[in-house]
Amino acid sequence: LLQPAVSVGNVGQLAIDLVISTLDMTKVGYFYTDCLVPMVGNNPYATAEENSMELSINAEVYSLPSKKLVVLQIRSPFIKNKYRPFCQTLLSWVKSSKCVRVVLLSSSHAYQRDDEQLLGTPLRYLLTPDLEKAVGGIMQELNWKEMEKVAAYPGINDTEKVLHIPGGGITKLLFTESCSKGIQMAVLLKFCSEGDNIPDAFALVNYLNEWLQLIKSEVNTSSQWKIPSSWRLLFGSGLPPALF
Repeated sequence: LLQPAVSVGNVGQLAIDLVISTLDMTKVGYFYTDCLVPMVGNNPYATAEENSMELSINAEVYSLPSKKLVVLQIRSPFIKNKYRPFCQTLLSWVKSSKCVRVVLLSSSHAYQRDDEQLLGTPLRYLLTPDLEKAVGGIMQELNWKEMEKVAAYPGINDTEKVLHIPGGGITKLLFTESCSKGIQMAVLLKFCSEGDNIPDAFALVNYLNEWLQLIKSEVNTSSQWKIPSSWRLLFGSGLPPALF
């Protein structure tokens, strides 16, 4: 299962858009929940006039059996105090559906990084203990950087470290709940700021592709991903015509 966190810059959601559009995934259902703000709109992945008027809602499920991949796309923010009920419902669904692994695409405020997090790549990962046993070695081979823990009380007690993901939405809660429930989950995130987050989305989806090889490519570039038609309405003026 691949899904986004509703986090700073909507980077995870944009990256999921690129996966669904590029792999031409089939919509197989909806994820009904009262934890998200209700919404409805036209088909964000329309390829012709015939399917442009299909309706989409706030949480939908897409599938690609050939890659044993299911994607949950979330398109609206959470209702106040509904984070925990959503996480419980989602993880219950994950277990009942027998999803082997969950990959959560997220982001975190760049301006709230500590000194250590300022070094090197702005991309980070987290693995639950159950997944660490299975793929920890692969992450080392890829030379990825694990999300650093930060001082719980900076300047007072720097020895006590905690996981801190500012701007990450449900990321930390979903990750810690997965750890306690024995669910294999990976979090891939990028430090970023609000604004034009298209480059951040490309960076995150390329990061994902380094590991899962959703599309075959010797060099990760933005041109290998298919831009959804809905992006023209939001970002059209900022995208080169060659991307359409």
